[in-house]
Amino acid sequence: MKRNYRVRLALAVCFLIVCMAAAYAAHALLPASVPRGVEPRHDLTEAEKVTIAVFERASPSVVQIAGNVEEESAKRAKEEEGTKSASGIVWDAAGDIVTNDHVVMNAGDITVRFASGEIVKAKTVGIAANYDLAVIRVGDRDHLPPPITVGTSADLKVGQFAYAIGNPFGFDLTLTTGVVSALKRRLPSNGGREIAGVIQTDAAINPGNSGGPLLDSSGRLIGVNTAIVSVGGSSAGIGFAIPVDIVNRIVPQLISTGRVPAPGIGIEAASEALATRLGIDGVVVVRSLPGSPAARAGLRGMDPARRKVGDIIVGANGKPVRGLGDLTDELDRVGVGGRVQLTIKRGSRDISLGIDVIDVDRP
Repeated sequence: MKRNYRVRLALAVCFLIVCMAAAYAAHALLPASVPRGVEPRHDLTEAEKVTIAVFERASPSVVQIAGNVEEESAKRAKEEEGTKSASGIVWDAAGDIVTNDHVVMNAGDITVRFASGEIVKAKTVGIAANYDLAVIRVGDRDHLPPPITVGTSADLKVGQFAYAIGNPFGFDLTLTTGVVSALKRRLPSNGGREIAGVIQTDAAINPGNSGGPLLDSSGRLIGVNTAIVSVGGSSAGIGFAIPVDIVNRIVPQLISTGRVPAPGIGIEAASEALATRLGIDGVVVVRSLPGSPAARAGLRGMDPARRKVGDIIVGANGKPVRGLGDLTDELDRVGVGGRVQLTIKRGSRDISLGIDVIDVDRP
């Protein structure tokens, strides 16, 4: 009995040894671990090729702008350590760079970082707060990136592709894509006026994209990215860009004189919220500034003591005026030195007044 037990135990041990030897041999004979085989990539789609071409063509002309925020502004700024970072566009071979007014406003020392990584100092050449545009200039350099290719915003269509390049949150040369979501939007500016004809896009625009280009599928500049509408401050699919036709009109003036005239007639207008509460369709004149063309023409303001509304501007050169934006659009079209024919509602009467257009921002 004991002998049979020993035989069975010996056989079991032998079987275990054989199994372990087989497993070891099988492992030893396996080929060494190697990378997986690579599946060949299919051809890029036409849409991908267009996107790549847009980025490769335009990105060298996009720069990162950094400025030290002055102490009082730094208290309000959310950027860390009082430094604000944004984007800019190489405009010409003279070293002029286009960005937003709010990017350089209250900025001290300004530095520019090119796509090559080179960092240089820059100075402010001119600002146009009414259009949220500014021009800065870098010092003499032997090799400037090519100026951005300029297109037009006059023939834009809702639904066409749009491409934004910038430096969101400090991450340089970031490309986002989308479409032109809407046209002829209006945005308030730091100068107290409205920017007309603004482009709305769903290409992601975040803090740091300000001043960067919005491009069409040919890689042409169609707008300068300026703002987002968002509860949390990040992109929510609603971004805005100043149309390039405005940029192309304003920037040469900033380069030449450092400022842009602000066509006006010398009135203080009531807010559109007040006009809406009063059920008024037009621009409510609060007062005419002393010595202004409006005062000389006899434009009447409100009478607070009697709680009486004064003149209401309802037309300009035969075009309806339903808000301040309509009036400033026509004044911009007429320009400083021109004359505008206003239709005024005065009580129950409609009267017509010809008023000279002046530069209301000139000291």
